[in-house]
Amino acid sequence: MKILRVTAAPYASLCRMTVSLFSAFSAGAGFLLVRGAGWRLAGVMSAVFVLACGASALNQYCERATDARMHRTRSRSLPSGRVAPRGALLFSVALLFSGCILLALGGNTYALALGAFTVVWYNGVYTWLKRKTAFAVLPGGLVGAAPPAIGWVAAGGNLLDPRLLFLCFFFFMWQVPHFWLFLLDHGEEYERAGLPSLTSVFEWDQIVRMSFVWISSVAVSCMLMGACGVTKSLPVNVSLFVVSLWLIGNGIRLLLGKAEKGDCSFAFRGMNAGMALVMIILAVDRFFQF
Repeated sequence: MKILRVTAAPYASLCRMTVSLFSAFSAGAGFLLVRGAGWRLAGVMSAVFVLACGASALNQYCERATDARMHRTRSRSLPSGRVAPRGALLFSVALLFSGCILLALGGNTYALALGAFTVVWYNGVYTWLKRKTAFAVLPGGLVGAAPPAIGWVAAGGNLLDPRLLFLCFFFFMWQVPHFWLFLLDHGEEYERAGLPSLTSVFEWDQIVRMSFVWISSVAVSCMLMGACGVTKSLPVNVSLFVVSLWLIGNGIRLLLGKAEKGDCSFAFRGMNAGMALVMIILAVDRFFQF
């Protein structure tokens, strides 16, 4: 068993479990906004998780040379040599194929099409744009907006439903400050690796101010979910309002200089925690409706 764990660990790290679980839970939140829990919910979340793992593994295969040039990523499985490129590619293809099969069985054609589009956009468009422009996160934000849409349509919801469009808009908005806050701590490393970085375009203080604007926009869109019909119960809408105030407070703390240069981790963690809370709150909305 110990040998098996040692062998499997490098491949498991290709999946970036935390990010993949995040995608699965956001798909689950989208599903629950349309219909109740059941075996299909578990099937859709499992499919999105496997698909996200495959997309992550393929991304690390495509970016293995860049990862080798950054201190933060050079110990990953591919740059460190613990997994051969061919093995990582085959592993990612197997996961992507399995995820598509699971999504077709547990969801429907629309969910499968959205899942396939997301993988192509992430590895075919966003990954390429990261080498070309410091603003790749803007089109790349579609990747974060896709999982709740997959869950929504898998549950039988309309892809063009205005409520879904607003929900996806919220997830898209969150992607931008999430990545910019990360760059505040790691932008110089991106530059040394030869990647365009926002830190080479704007001053640190400018990025902080822009991030605050985006954080505030995320908070406002969170507040408006009830007004836009995404959520319906009073306890959920009040909870979303409280989370929004907390996000704004976190942004104000960043804006007022409570973060030293090179250490914005509290704001980055705050954005992640806020999104996790929002997904939990969205998931329980149906259970508060009488």
